Amino acid sequence: MKQLKDKNYAFRVSEKDLNTIKRKAKKAKMTVTDYITQSALGKKIIIIDGLPEIVSQLKKIGNNLNQLTMLSHQGVINTVKLDETEESLTAIYWKINELTKVVDSDVGV
Repeated sequence: MKQLKDKNYAFRVSEKDLNTIKRKAKKAKMTVTDYITQSALGKKIIIIDGLPEIVSQLKKIGNNLNQLTMLSHQGVINTVKLDETEESLTAIYWKINELTKVVDSDVGV
């Protein structure tokens, strides 16, 4: 459940620092308030560039494989060579697995 933000707190900061905070918040796809709060509470702010695109492509590959499977069960196609596809998907899986380990080990903004 989201916590209610019912308190205001103002503080002074230099323009340079404010610009840096805004830039980092934008990079993290967070509001400045959320970014400052998470940072001040010592929580990790992790950014993984390109992950949504990877997930999107994997979903498309999965959809295509499902369609091939359906066509195979219907007898429309007899054989499909998927050795290279399997190797590519395995490589992608291991890369994502490595990335997850890096993220879990303390990467931040």
